[in-house]
This record gives sequence, structure tokens and C-alpha cells, in this order.
Amino acid sequence: MQTIDKKSTKKAWAGAITEPAKEFPLTQLQIISGKIPDGLRGTLYRNGAARLERGGVRVGHWFDGDGAILAVNFTDAGASAVYRYVQTTGYQAETAAGKFLYGNYGMSAPGAIWNQWRRPVKNAANTSVLALPDKLLALWEGNNPHALNLETLETQGLDNLGGLDKGLPYSAHPKVDPHTGEIFNFGITPSLNAILNIYKSDYTGKILQTAKFTLEGFPVIHDFVLAGQYLIFFAPPVQINVFSVLFGFKTYSDSMKWQPESGTEILVFDRETLTLVSRGKTEPWYQWHFANGYVDASGTVIIDFARYQDFQTNQYLKEVAAGETHTLAETTLTRVQLQPQTGRVIAIETLLDRTCEFPLVPKPNVGQASRYTYMSISRPGTDMSQEILNAIARFDHKTQTLTEANPGENCYPSEPILAQDWVLTVVYDGNSHRSEVWVYDCDRLDQEPVCKLELPSVIPHSFHGTWKPA
Repeated sequence: MQTIDKKSTKKAWAGAITEPAKEFPLTQLQIISGKIPDGLRGTLYRNGAARLERGGVRVGHWFDGDGAILAVNFTDAGASAVYRYVQTTGYQAETAAGKFLYGNYGMSAPGAIWNQWRRPVKNAANTSVLALPDKLLALWEGNNPHALNLETLETQGLDNLGGLDKGLPYSAHPKVDPHTGEIFNFGITPSLNAILNIYKSDYTGKILQTAKFTLEGFPVIHDFVLAGQYLIFFAPPVQINVFSVLFGFKTYSDSMKWQPESGTEILVFDRETLTLVSRGKTEPWYQWHFANGYVDASGTVIIDFARYQDFQTNQYLKEVAAGETHTLAETTLTRVQLQPQTGRVIAIETLLDRTCEFPLVPKPNVGQASRYTYMSISRPGTDMSQEILNAIARFDHKTQTLTEANPGENCYPSEPILAQDWVLTVVYDGNSHRSEVWVYDCDRLDQEPVCKLELPSVIPHSFHGTWKPA
């Protein structure tokens, strides 16, 4: 009988997630090329799903992986880094058992049916980070955040920020007002008609004010917008069948249904009172992330985001966890103009017809007009049904031009993070199977990085990060 040798069709990016990430202690980083800019002082933090396999079993979705934090410190002595898993109770229990014990976004708890109720969802602490004056928060939108030591990354446990009930969600996308230091965030409480919880905190993270709003059904809301005096939520037409989840029949991911006939709901809240200003409806789309929002001179709210035409993105992200994708999930950088007092959309405009994600603006511009939007993007000619995002870029709203950093074949940079006059990204080099930190000049993204640093081990593709100045 003839044996056919089937060549693997996996792309180079899959090498970063083939095996669980390896932690490393505080380690001085070697400079590969260039030099660390003289004024770059502070710490880059990144969070992502670092373990996608346990006991020979793969997770069901990229969002299921255990979170691990990378901290890269820039000091007068050079650059150093530490990488540690967030020691959630679920992570510790599964490490001791050597196998998966819990359900998650895209997987059910193994074993007997009653495990679906006993261990329905593990807090993976894997989505983002918020650097506060005295602690780092590892964020995951289904529960309280975990607090970590800013320097050692030692896990200190769940943190209710002085105002969260046990288990109350605190999303992965808080917005920090650069002038007042106030922190706004939200969380969705699952129900037949889900509850939108809105939080206002001071600069230390302590919750000062909360509000609750009952939604129509159980929509998927991952991010929101701070725009001047408003907090704005877009509820796309993706509804979760709460019964399927609560009774353990399906995972969250498999319980989601795209319902374009419902359109996208818009909810506008006042940032001072946290009360509803208006609600409206517009055409259907899906979004994970917003770049920014602001109020222009006429009182119109301007909002930029990465827009999907449908919810195929969820299937694509499920395939990422397996290391091989087949689903096309394209985006456009899109601008919406909104009348905040009525919730009515005035105009929808495509700013950039290129697949992009993780759009952001410099921290001083959050909630206000920003000339530049930074993002992860696909290189021209990339088949996005087979690849993950493989470049970073800056869009200039004044000149309507895009400046791209091309890291080269089989190199995959993370979401760009702004640090003063520089852009930081963690790059997985699929040619050499190693991870590096690259530093770009903000105004010269299309030129070589001013510095490249070698990390001690491979860092799996991560979701979100932040910069904390020294």
C-alpha cells in the first residue's frame, strides 16, 4: 500500500503557538542591531494567550489560552525583560492536574455533563493589561481582573478595585482620559437580557461610580468609545443564546448567531452621570476594536474602528488556535459620524480599504481628535484566509496617507504600542523561530527599526499591551 506524504500547509506564524510559551526570569536583553533611544525610559507590557495545549489537547479557540505577561524594561542600564504566566486558580489547578479541567469561550469542560455547570468558564486573564500606579491588571472580560506586581509580575490575585462584586466582569478595553486621569470601563452580565455595567474610576483604578443598563438580548460587546463627554457602545447584530451557555449545551463561541437583519444598536451615555443620552440603529457590521472617538466643532461625534462585514472573524480566530486558517475575515478602517443627542448616524466612510486590526491613537489623544491612527495591518498581496496580520502602519488623517513598516517575509509584529516618540512591537521571526522587540521612530515607520532586541524565548502572538513611562 502506497503511503502519500502530505506536506504540512501551516504557515510560518504557526511556529509561535505550536508549543506552550516558556517563562523566563528578569533577563538582560542583547541588542541585535541599532541602539536604544536615549529618551526611551519605561516598561512595555503585553498580554496574550500563551498556552494553547495541555496534555496533548488543543484549546477550542484562540481566546481560551492561558494568559502570560511580558514586561520589557528600558532603563539607563539598557533593556531587560521578564515573562510569566498569570497564576489564576484555573491555571494552577490545570497545571497540577496536567490536563484541562474548565470550559472557556470556545471549549466545554471535559468529562461528565455536570462539569459544564461546576466548571463552566475559566478566567484566562489573557486579553489586555492596565498599568496603575501600584499594580498591573491582567484583564479578561468575563470576570474581575487579576492584580500583578509591576516589576516581578508576581500574581497577587483577583482585584475588585474597591467596587466590583465577585465575578462581575471588567472588560479588557478601559479608556483613560489623558487630562483627568479618570478610567472608564464596562462589563456585561450574562442574562436573557444582558446587563451593561459601566464603571468610572480614579487614576489609581478605584471605582468611584457605577451604572447598570439592560440590553436587548445578549449582544457581543468587546470594546467601546470615549469621545469627549460621551461613552459610546456599538452592539453589533451578534446575539448569544444564553440558554445554550447556561445549561452547558454549547460554548459561548458556538452559541453566537449573526443576525444582520437586526442592525447595529448605538448607545450613547454621559460620562459624568453615566446615564443614557440616546440610542439609535444603523446598518449591520461587526467590530472588535475602536481606534478612537472625539467630538468635532459642530458637536458631531467622530468614531474610527476596524469594521467587519459579518462575524466570520470568530471562525477565523478559532482556526488560529489550530495553527492553520482557511476563513477570510477582512476589515476596513471605517469612520462613523454620529449625532450624539439622537443616536443617529450621519455618515459612514471607509478611510482605508485594507485589512487591519488593533487600531489606536497616542495616549494624549484618547477621546480627542488625533492626526494619526496606528494599527496592525496585512502586507499587500497577503492571503488573509491563510495568514495573520504581518505588518504595522500609521494612517495620517490630515494627508490621507499610510506609512507602513514592512518587517519582511515570515515576520509577525504585535499590535504597535506608542512610547513617546517611538513605536514598540514584539516580533515573531518565523525564519529563525525567535521573538524580538523592535523599536521604530514614529515618523520613520517605513525605515529600519532604530533598535532590535532579542528575547530569551518565543512569545506567542499576543493580543494587547500598554506602555508605562518611568
